[in-house]
Amino acid sequence: MMMGLVLTLSASAQYRRPYYYSPNHGHSNYRHSSPVEVYGGLRLGAAFSTVSSDDRYLNGGSMKTGLDVGAVVGVQLGYRSPVYFETGLSYIEKGGEGSYNGSKFTYNLDYLEMPLLMKYKIDIDGRFSVQPFAGGYVAVGVGGKIKDFGQRQAYSSFDKEGFSRFDGGVRLGCGVQYDFLYAELGYDIGLANISQDYFDTSRTGSLFATIGVNF
Repeated sequence: MMMGLVLTLSASAQYRRPYYYSPNHGHSNYRHSSPVEVYGGLRLGAAFSTVSSDDRYLNGGSMKTGLDVGAVVGVQLGYRSPVYFETGLSYIEKGGEGSYNGSKFTYNLDYLEMPLLMKYKIDIDGRFSVQPFAGGYVAVGVGGKIKDFGQRQAYSSFDKEGFSRFDGGVRLGCGVQYDFLYAELGYDIGLANISQDYFDTSRTGSLFATIGVNF
């Protein structure tokens, strides 16, 4: 599904060269011009996340490691511009670990996440570039379990005793690219309150590192 999204968006962003009038031929023709760059990419890596909460039972201050896999598409914002807009879709496993009344608990928060980023491409030698980025993300919870080891119980992370499915926040980071190979490191700062309780606040935070390809 994610590969199809990348290919569809890339194909829909084809560049059309403008017409100009040629005095030698007396009719309109196409001017040769470099196209605006459009790329697709695949990403695979890991997320290292926590959840900070006013509810001590849901406060997962210990870091939890999960999968981060997805696809992206980006478009240059103008001919010769070093600025690009990038979006896509990823599956990312967030969550946390902690203890309550002396008992350990863990929970997984599995999301489908869409980044909305501005990237600045700093070209080093034509093959290698550094690409800092900033923007936001929106996400919806699609699965996960809360495990209470004291009570030996497990239930859905997104039921009425757990978290809200919607999340969103700010994403900051930097990528590097050599030819078609790409790697990045970034951090998601959750701004949405994912607590089901109006009197408590719970927010996610996630450091991620991925590798992949751009094409």
